[in-house]
Amino acid sequence: MTDFQILARAAEAEMRGVFTETPLQRNAHLSAIYDADIWLKREDLSPVRSYKLRGAFNAMRKLENQKHFVCASAGNHAQGVAYMCRHFDVLGTIFMPVTTPQQKIQKTKMFGGENVKIELTGDYFDDCLRAAQDYSAQNSAHFLSPFDDEDVIEGQASVAVEIERQLGGAPDQIILPVGGGGLSSGMISYFENRSQFTLVEPMGGACLWAALIAGKPVNIDHVDTFADGAAVGQIGQRTFARLRDIGLANVLRIPEDRICLTMLEMLNVEGIVLEPAGALAMDALKDLGRSIAGRKVVCVSSGGNFDFERLPEVKERAQRFAGRKKYLILRMPQRPGALKEFLNLLGPDDDITRFEYLKKSARNFGSILIGLETKSADQFESFFNRLDASGFTYSDITNDEIIAQFVV
Repeated sequence: MTDFQILARAAEAEMRGVFTETPLQRNAHLSAIYDADIWLKREDLSPVRSYKLRGAFNAMRKLENQKHFVCASAGNHAQGVAYMCRHFDVLGTIFMPVTTPQQKIQKTKMFGGENVKIELTGDYFDDCLRAAQDYSAQNSAHFLSPFDDEDVIEGQASVAVEIERQLGGAPDQIILPVGGGGLSSGMISYFENRSQFTLVEPMGGACLWAALIAGKPVNIDHVDTFADGAAVGQIGQRTFARLRDIGLANVLRIPEDRICLTMLEMLNVEGIVLEPAGALAMDALKDLGRSIAGRKVVCVSSGGNFDFERLPEVKERAQRFAGRKKYLILRMPQRPGALKEFLNLLGPDDDITRFEYLKKSARNFGSILIGLETKSADQFESFFNRLDASGFTYSDITNDEIIAQFVV
């Protein structure tokens, strides 16, 4: 047994005095689809609905003389730190961007109670992070990184300890998400066999992929924050040191819109509420396909802090990715009957979900922004053929991010 395995097991044992282990559940639905023995490690069922309280607990228990902790987070790390500040009866100052949704702020306050105070600073996380680090230095407080800290990494490795005990040994394959690398580096350091792992990143936050190509942690130019639990601009130095030999073949990048299909599937079929980052491991099964047939596979569902006000956006993105929803800008002749001609081209399963028509009297044509939804993607091909045959001019802006962000 390695020194790291001993430390991770000790951390996991200490946690049992604070919260129970999260369940490892066999999923019959996914097992049948992929002809494999698929298990879900339900970190979304922890007291703060993510694994983040593990690293916070382990770091704080080792700093028993420290009475003031500081962190910067707009999500799961903030809630984990707040929960542990109340448990250890220490002060926590949690910096969050001004743009943080009220739901996340209120949950952090609920977990921390009178032991935490929240500072809303800056519009973006980087501004918030600098403010938190400056505050820590000025107030002799301990800044607690969400991932780039040896004690945090060790604490997150407790997930691996539980899987090993619950399964009676190591699985054939482990699939888990990567953000800053705390969970993945901890679990890989515990199980050691790199080929056993598939690490998954959101396409708009693939900082591990970028680091593996560069050979060192690098800052990616633009981060899509939709999968905010795993959307990190630069992987940690300490975590990358543990992950640098994982190999690109064992890293997958998942489009954010595709994650939405899996979120809806898990909600509608299994009744499991997952945040975007929490669905990454299950979504990766689509890429692995037949390669996992007959194998015992553990997917880590890393978090379930989902605000249901985002559900319409999730449905929208899922339908667009599946090709069942499109947005068009249609050039409409300004003459009587033209609109009726267009409507007659719609099929029996086509539904108009958006319609904006701006008539300008000085022009012969007007522009329509139209949203269309249908039951299957292939029905759009015949619809477009009918549009072309009727002489209508149109542009499909569904995947044009620049135009869509202004008009959709």
